[in-house]
Amino acid sequence: MANRDSVVKRETKETDISLSLNIDGSGKWDMNSGIRMLDHLLAQLSQHGLFDIKLSATGVDQHHVVEDVAITLGKAFAQALGERRGIVRMADAAVPMDDALAEVVVDLSGRGYTVLDLPFSDNDMFGFPTDLVRHFLETFAVEARINLHARFLYGVNDHHKAEALFKALGRVLDKATRIDERIRGELPSTKEFLEG
Repeated sequence: MANRDSVVKRETKETDISLSLNIDGSGKWDMNSGIRMLDHLLAQLSQHGLFDIKLSATGVDQHHVVEDVAITLGKAFAQALGERRGIVRMADAAVPMDDALAEVVVDLSGRGYTVLDLPFSDNDMFGFPTDLVRHFLETFAVEARINLHARFLYGVNDHHKAEALFKALGRVLDKATRIDERIRGELPSTKEFLEG
């Protein structure tokens, strides 16, 4: 099996992002976006998805850094997956975090689409706007070319809800990106095409 890793750089007038990804990693992460909450959430994705991710990001404001990190991470997944031959492709995961329960379902279909039901209460996110969670997921799904459905089943504390969500995202991406030995080398599609 070829290495499923990638390095993506994105430099604009608003941000400077460098990200490396190894899908078949062990959950090693090094996040430095300058946004503590974003680093914390991405560390959850890495740890619980067993992806090795190294991120360095700077920018003029939180919104553009979060958006461009999502673009970069999505592109890194798309590149590392290549033609997506032999992958499981679809998966789901539900993860609790104290009072909160989050559910994420993905299809690595080659088509970027999101359905999100993520009501926040606007509490306890250390100055990190909760709407950036939605924006991150939508942007990531488009660039990674995946269907991403996510919802909170319940919860009160926004930090717990967001953390459960990113843990679930890590778990579900780990499951969906795994190689299924029964179809190694084949595309998991009746169309034999995963580009949209």
